[in-house]
Amino acid sequence: MAGKPKKILLIEDEPFLSSLLKNRLQKENFEVLVAKDGEEAIKFLKSSTPNLILLDIILPKKSGFEIMEDIKSDPELSDKIDIPVIIISNLSQPEDIQKSKQLGAIEYFVKAKTSIDDLVSKVKTFVK
Repeated sequence: MAGKPKKILLIEDEPFLSSLLKNRLQKENFEVLVAKDGEEAIKFLKSSTPNLILLDIILPKKSGFEIMEDIKSDPELSDKIDIPVIIISNLSQPEDIQKSKQLGAIEYFVKAKTSIDDLVSKVKTFVK
């Protein structure tokens, strides 16, 4: 019998992509929590510990960069600092990619250049 499904926090404000990713990850036996903005994401993180975070950068209320900064600086989130973060964004400037890596992202995908299958494959390599 399979163990408990791994939990992924998907932080994405675009409803179509969010739904698509959630459904695809659930088919792979992941439990998926969805946050539609940065503040909702922080609330989830304060009450739950996902195995991986899929994070958009451009979000309402708090950007993906701010969320990563909060994980590093908020004492209530200090136990979340080792959770792998994969960025999924339309920002493709080298500075944005560099900043996300400096803040602790393990991978950076540009939405327009990445298929859902590639993203799910990458998630599976980090969450075993």
